[in-house]
Amino acid sequence: MPESLPPQVLWRAFVPRWAHVPLSGEGAARFGGRWNPVGARTIYAARELSTAWAEYNQGFVQHPALIAQLELLQAHLADLTHEETLAALNIGPDIHRCQWRDAIDRGLTPETHALRQRLLADGFDGVIYPSVMSPGGTCVALWRWNEDGAPKLNVIDPDHRLPKTTASWV
Repeated sequence: MPESLPPQVLWRAFVPRWAHVPLSGEGAARFGGRWNPVGARTIYAARELSTAWAEYNQGFVQHPALIAQLELLQAHLADLTHEETLAALNIGPDIHRCQWRDAIDRGLTPETHALRQRLLADGFDGVIYPSVMSPGGTCVALWRWNEDGAPKLNVIDPDHRLPKTTASWV
């Protein structure tokens, strides 16, 4: 079983319309992503605020976003930013250049999705990986949270400013 990491502070930028459910992972489930197939809820976040913003906008037009700080507790994450971890998992650094969209378009399973399945089976809750959009930045894809035996993920909202329903987005 992988070791649990110390508490992690993460940043998540997402579409403001979903401010009432910042931990749902449903957007990733709906569209799929680098580290999840369609149908698999996943939280994508960054370990730096600037990285969260860069990843959200993907280098394109600056879209409105809600940015929330998260606290992740007792997570077993495979840190794919370290060569030692890659070697121990018998994967190369080319995993970070996986053309996952192209693979999906061609009806193939992306390498990152196959690795996700393997890591889940080995007891990992997610991965830490280098940002594509923010050189030097790091991101987290979290596959399990806030259920029995899973890490705890909290939104830092001390003044309770996040809406509880969609009412403000009518």
